[in-house]
Amino acid sequence: MSNTDLEDELRGTFDRAAASVPPATGLTERATTGARQAQRRTWIISGAAAAAVAAVAVVGFSLGGGSAPVQLPIAGRETPAATPSVQAPPSAESVAGTWRPVQMAGLRSLQADRPQDPVLEFRADGTWTGSDGCNGLQGTYTIGQRGEFTATAGPQRLIGCDNVPHTAVLQAAKRITLDADTLEFFGADGRELASYARTR
Repeated sequence: MSNTDLEDELRGTFDRAAASVPPATGLTERATTGARQAQRRTWIISGAAAAAVAAVAVVGFSLGGGSAPVQLPIAGRETPAATPSVQAPPSAESVAGTWRPVQMAGLRSLQADRPQDPVLEFRADGTWTGSDGCNGLQGTYTIGQRGEFTATAGPQRLIGCDNVPHTAVLQAAKRITLDADTLEFFGADGRELASYARTR
């Protein structure tokens, strides 16, 4: 059999096979319809996802009070906590220095004319000296871990004038507080006895 005869026989076989297959109608329309349905499903899914994102945004906006967007924390970054300022309790070292009276319970004025400047000087070694305006004063003191305070007064002369009662304040005080350059003395009942300002 020659090549030409072989080719003719194969062609005839293909033609008979093609003739036995029933004609298919509407293939183009069915393909187009399937593509449109797939595209419609994609649009529906995309629309649902967009609606979900919008709903989350609205809820977040509502929870945030409606005035500002809610900010989510960024991974790896911590928000620093506010650090409360804790004031150290007074000590012999922190009260060391010279103090002038600013206010005293029961004393109307501290501006009277006196021979001396009525001040107190605390030393870090637990001793104090000063003047009531007329007489020299001295004694010892202790300060506890929570500001507990005790003081003693040594012998002194009693020259009469408009004396500032430093000694009475120190001996009646049971607690002191120190805030910057203000030293306050309190009695056993918690009432303020006097306040002093640091001069140096």
